[in-house]
Amino acid sequence: MIEELNAINRNNTWELTKLPASKKAIDVKWIFKLKLKPNDEVTKHKARLVAWGFMQKAGMDYFEVYAPIERLETVRLIVAITCGRNGPMYHLDVKSTFLNGPLDEVVYVTQKIKGKEDMMYRLHKSLYGLKHAPRSWNKRIDSFLVQQYFLKCKSEYGVFVKKGIEGSQLLICLYVDDLIVTGSVVNKIEAFKCQMMNEFEMTDLGYLTYFK
Repeated sequence: MIEELNAINRNNTWELTKLPASKKAIDVKWIFKLKLKPNDEVTKHKARLVAWGFMQKAGMDYFEVYAPIERLETVRLIVAITCGRNGPMYHLDVKSTFLNGPLDEVVYVTQKIKGKEDMMYRLHKSLYGLKHAPRSWNKRIDSFLVQQYFLKCKSEYGVFVKKGIEGSQLLICLYVDDLIVTGSVVNKIEAFKCQMMNEFEMTDLGYLTYFK
């Protein structure tokens, strides 16, 4: 729980303020989960502060909710092509993904600080459970990749390609908060990984050797 709250504060997710008379705050709840290995060994005790998205009203608390994700068939195709070329492939995972998504809508959530019961948190970034949280995150990562000169595939919105002057190519397959990164030059991949880690809190899950 402390780790989750620290991530919320680092991302400037919310601000304690007065609740306008015209707005209603959304309740939040802690959700706890055990992350297990295939042998059922506990690897992590995970806590998420989740908003009660079912309390949101369309047209007031959110407008658009659609967020594209990569089809699994496309993931398999990219993996097959990379393996056929005996190319490198890496897996990146974004931590506290939805906390990175800025909100355009005005949303408030409840809090229980003693002596400040009349104040609520106004969200500047999305929380897990909000109906438009996936869309906010997708817009954030999409704009960052475009700034890094990646081109989005017109038929698969989760595939991004960046071509170098010398003929090198870098390809990203995005599935919500997981990225498969492959390319023709390892140095280019490492440079991209550094860019991502400077922009987001990420876990480098390493080289996907088991696909070879």
